[in-house]
Amino acid sequence: MRPPFDHILICRTDNIGDVALTLPLAGYLKQRFPAVRIDFLCRAYAAPLVRHCSHVDRVIELDSLGDRQQFFAGAGIDTVIFAFPDRRLARAAKRAGVRNRVGTSHRWYHWFSCNRLAHFSRARSALHEAQLNFSLLRPLGLDPRPPLAELPPLYGLTAPRQPDCDALRAEAPHCIILHPKSNGNGREWPLSHYTELARRLQARADIVLWVTGSAAEGAQLALQAPELLALPNVRDLCGRFDLAGLCALIGVSTGLLASGTGPLHMAAALGRPTLGLFPPLKPIDATRWGALGAQARSLSVEQACAACADPASCRCMAAITPAQVERELLAWCGEGAA
Repeated sequence: MRPPFDHILICRTDNIGDVALTLPLAGYLKQRFPAVRIDFLCRAYAAPLVRHCSHVDRVIELDSLGDRQQFFAGAGIDTVIFAFPDRRLARAAKRAGVRNRVGTSHRWYHWFSCNRLAHFSRARSALHEAQLNFSLLRPLGLDPRPPLAELPPLYGLTAPRQPDCDALRAEAPHCIILHPKSNGNGREWPLSHYTELARRLQARADIVLWVTGSAAEGAQLALQAPELLALPNVRDLCGRFDLAGLCALIGVSTGLLASGTGPLHMAAALGRPTLGLFPPLKPIDATRWGALGAQARSLSVEQACAACADPASCRCMAAITPAQVERELLAWCGEGAA
C-alpha cells in the first residue's frame, strides 16, 4: 500500500535529549517506507547528532532557515510533523500549502495551522517520551505502539571517530564519562556524590574518569567541586569538545553516567553503557525520561520524599548512593552483574 506521503519533515527544535528520543520515529518511518524521504529540522547545536543518523536524508538547521514560508514552498515537503510545537513554523507551513501538517491538539494555534491533529497529553501519560512521539503518526493513518525494547534499534546512530578522542582512550582500559551538570534540564546528583564516587574508584588503576560539560559548566565545577577535578583519576574535559566531538568521545568511552540531560540520551542512543539518575517525580521521572538504549539503565529511589516538589529541599537524588552507582559502573568493567 502506498503511504499518504513521499517527503516528510520532522521538526524537533528544542533540546538535544528530546532530539535523540525523536530519532526512533524517523527510524520507524524509514524502515516501513524505505522510499520515503525524511528530513529533520533542528537547532544548529543539535544538528551534528542528527547528521549521524542513518534514517535521516537531510538535516536542516532552524538557525539558518531564512524565510520559513519560502522554505516550505520550495522544499517539496508534503508532510510536516511538529514533534516540538512552533507557532511560526506551523503558520509558515500552512501558508506554503504543505499538504499534511501534523501537530498536537492541545496547542491552540495548531487548530488554525495544522490539518492533522494528534490528541494526546505528554504530561499525563505513563509512556516514555520516545513512545509518545509515535502518537504523532495517528493523524496520518498509522498507529504503531512499539514497546520500549523495540526502540533502541531504530535510533540509527553511529559515533564518529576523532584522533584526539582515540588518544584519550589509549590512557586506560576503561574510561568512564561523568556528566554532572544538566543545564537546568534535570534534577542533578549531588556533586559531593560524584566526588565520593571518584574517590571510591581511585584504587582502580584501570579506570579513568572523564568529566564533561560545557565551558561554563566546567567553570561551575571548578568553584563548586574542586576536590572532584583535583583527584588523580579524573580528567577535566569540560569545554574541550563540541557536540560532534562529544559524540566521538562517548563512542570510545566505556560508558556514561549522568542525570536527565542530553548526553545521557546520546550515550544510550549510541549503544554505549549508560546509567541515568532520576527522581521519582512525574513528569521528570525515569518512566518518562529514562535512558533508553541496548545497554542503558536508570536508577531512582522507589518512594518520593515529602519535599520532592521543591528542588532545593528534595533528597531523592541524594538518596542514590555512590556505592550503588559504583556497582553499576564496575559491571561495565567486567566486575560481574550490577
